[in-house]
Amino acid sequence: MFTPARQLHGNHAYTKAFSRAVDLLCVLSGGWAAYWIRFGQLTIDSTGYTSALLAGALLALIILPGFGVYKSWHGQLQIGLVAKLVTAYCTIGAAMTALLFFTKLGADFSRLWLVYWIGSAAAGSIGFRLIAYPLIKNHRLQSRNRRRVLLVGDAHSCSTAIRHLRKVPIAGFDPDRVIVIGDDPAMELSGVRYEAYQKDSPIDHDEDEVWICLPLSKGEIVKEIQSALSLSTANVRYMPDMRDFRLINHSVSDVAGLYLLDLSCTPMTGFNAFLKALEDRLIAGAILLLISPLMIILAVGVRLSSPGPIFYRQERVSWNGKPFMMLKFRSMPVDVEKNGVQWGGAGSAKKTTPFGAFIRRTSLDELPQFINVLKGDMSIVGPRPERTVFVDQFKHEIPGYMQKHMVKAGITGWAQINGWRGDTDLQRRIECDLWYIENWSLWLDLKIIFLTVFKGFVNPNAY
Repeated sequence: MFTPARQLHGNHAYTKAFSRAVDLLCVLSGGWAAYWIRFGQLTIDSTGYTSALLAGALLALIILPGFGVYKSWHGQLQIGLVAKLVTAYCTIGAAMTALLFFTKLGADFSRLWLVYWIGSAAAGSIGFRLIAYPLIKNHRLQSRNRRRVLLVGDAHSCSTAIRHLRKVPIAGFDPDRVIVIGDDPAMELSGVRYEAYQKDSPIDHDEDEVWICLPLSKGEIVKEIQSALSLSTANVRYMPDMRDFRLINHSVSDVAGLYLLDLSCTPMTGFNAFLKALEDRLIAGAILLLISPLMIILAVGVRLSSPGPIFYRQERVSWNGKPFMMLKFRSMPVDVEKNGVQWGGAGSAKKTTPFGAFIRRTSLDELPQFINVLKGDMSIVGPRPERTVFVDQFKHEIPGYMQKHMVKAGITGWAQINGWRGDTDLQRRIECDLWYIENWSLWLDLKIIFLTVFKGFVNPNAY
């Protein structure tokens, strides 16, 4: 379902910009307060500390939006938002530490100052929201600048609009009356006046807004309603009912003066794509450095377990349906697929070596995929890639299957940490993949990576 984004979220746009400005101020003032606490001086007389403050402000502008701290907040400070803010500021602190380390300037800065700085900035951002959000909500609820809305459409679409507007009263719209099209008796319009639609009759009203709530398939009726409203001076908006569509990152775009309904779009564009790539390269590089001794041991184990190469290369499908060669530690004899491939049963004792069964069961066979991440073929988090032959089969059998390729394939993902891996229900796995794409954020990626440590490695379906 689409709501009129410009009006509904206009106030939120101002709150979002103001929150960004306050967060930037918290970072700068937090650094100054930390300097005063640490060194007892009100003036920062060090060029190095001043440069660090500016670098921290730049990092805040880049990192904070990636954690979703500026999304719609419904007028209250929630525990989830506090957790995101704390995690975001810890990430800024880690980034500053890494910056000082790689520039070999760490010895010139006080570690206590850095801790005080990040703590002060985070406390300031949370404190601002704790005070400001309830005040803004109360102001909007008591504002006289609320708009009464006349809804024209079928019962289901109109009742959906009413529920959403009542759920978010700070949007400033009050459903006042409904003109119902059709004979559907399943009305959920309590507290709202309603009447039947009269074809070829003008619609008279005194409401501030008129929303046409109908499916896209009722385009001809939309034209009729527009004609019936030809004498109206109110804002007339169309809310297409999208309940029969699979929507991913849906919104309204203005492209070259054309208004487009974005029904299914990748979130990996612009800054999001840069942030995701940065996340992948930094995490993959760090993990490869940490696990390099383990990979050497596993490589020796593979070589001793059966003759053949250490790595197993297999064509899989990733972003935009493009194939790539995915790396794994070989867990099977080299000729096990000489008669062709088949879906399922990858963990069969007939297919794997004893050592191969162990590394499959513990997911250690997948560690070389961090090399794929560094090369840009995969991401740390994303839908699991499938073999080309099975993609060609499943795309005709499972609704929405190809939409999972709107982001890069991942080593782990939302489906994996929820137990949907290996020979499990493909439909449920795809639902998890599409939910991840629709709800992607840097915070969600970090959550999945954290949960993978506990849920993603050893799993009865890890084959």
